[in-house]
Amino acid sequence: MTTGDDTKAAGEEMYALVERLYPLCRSITGDGVRATLDIVGEYLPLRVHEVPTGTRVLDWTVPQEWNIRDAYIADAAGNRVVDFAASSLHVLGYSVPVSATMPLAELREHLHTLPDHPTWVPYRTSYYTPDWGFCLSQETLDALPDGEYEVRVDSTLTDGHLTYAEYVVPGQVADEVIVSCHVCHPSLANDNLAGIAVATFLARALAEQTPWYTYRFLFAPGTIGAITWLARNAERVERAVKHGLVLACAGDPGRLTYKRSRRGDAEIDRVMRHVLQASQRPHEIREFTPYGYDERQFCSPGFDLGVGSLSRTPYAGYPEYHTSADNLDFVRPEAMADTLALCREAFSVLDRNRRYVNLSPYGEPQLGRRGLYDSLGGRSDAKQAQLAMLWVLSLSDGTHGLLDVAERSGLPFDTVAAAADALHDAGLIKA
Repeated sequence: MTTGDDTKAAGEEMYALVERLYPLCRSITGDGVRATLDIVGEYLPLRVHEVPTGTRVLDWTVPQEWNIRDAYIADAAGNRVVDFAASSLHVLGYSVPVSATMPLAELREHLHTLPDHPTWVPYRTSYYTPDWGFCLSQETLDALPDGEYEVRVDSTLTDGHLTYAEYVVPGQVADEVIVSCHVCHPSLANDNLAGIAVATFLARALAEQTPWYTYRFLFAPGTIGAITWLARNAERVERAVKHGLVLACAGDPGRLTYKRSRRGDAEIDRVMRHVLQASQRPHEIREFTPYGYDERQFCSPGFDLGVGSLSRTPYAGYPEYHTSADNLDFVRPEAMADTLALCREAFSVLDRNRRYVNLSPYGEPQLGRRGLYDSLGGRSDAKQAQLAMLWVLSLSDGTHGLLDVAERSGLPFDTVAAAADALHDAGLIKA
């Protein structure tokens, strides 16, 4: 059983992982992704994959690898007024190399700010269109005098690899649950580092058990990473993957938000709805849209996997999203701990949601002579447990799962699952 102290400790450990990952400059390819996976690899024995530039993946092609060593804008006195060393957000992601001197009027065409939040730095990228640029606060831009500025982006775009990693928790069956998070954003603590931390600690928790399903954790760059994984696993995906969850924005103080799969009624959708409602946590359940994170790749019509998305405040739903304000002060250990706890509760339900067949379906079997009533003696919930047994027997026709029983009866899922275990042990039902 997880205690309050355990939950608090998990939150603090996840926050410590976010702190370590925060300074790294990540993108959809490059050494920043590898460095991120090296750190996660200290927690989990990852299997790292390298896919060469130019590899055809579905309708896409793996791009050139981008790496950056330094970047800055310096004034006439040599002072760095914008410095990549201070924050990886200061450079437009995937900027081509540049070394030039130009007037401020010309430089402005390559500068990105947030006028509505003048002290924040935006996060911007140019993955598939060659360009260069800098991101800075509006306050900094307004303070720049006219004049000549030295501009330097010491980056490379060369043939290399796209890097992603997997970790598999073996289950009692080969059917898989995929848990995906993106590892491509630079210094953004909630989007995406909190998701990485929750996925990492969720994998560790499941590895300490013997789950029913096999759980495959995917740490990959957004969009192109999921597409690459799907392309490389296309032949086995429909057969192997039964359920899935995309984790993102998992550490802000907002309420939990679940986005349904494209199907809308996938088992993971029902499980998440049930657990959120039963837990009485503040939450929102949203319908699927083909915009967001990698659930849109897993749910694309050709695959149509039962994959939903879990976040706290969703993407683009908070002002700090994709800005320097999504920093270490924005994410909360207790919020990540709560997201982790919800995931564990949901997967516990998913793992135990079996269908059974009543082996004594003609009339009600005599429970007393099998000791099933006696086993409830002294329990404060004896009547509820007895009722759960009757409901399980009634709906064990091979077409109803235990979640169906819980929803129809209004009984807690744990009570229903315990009743099913007792009836199974007594030889009255079989899976």
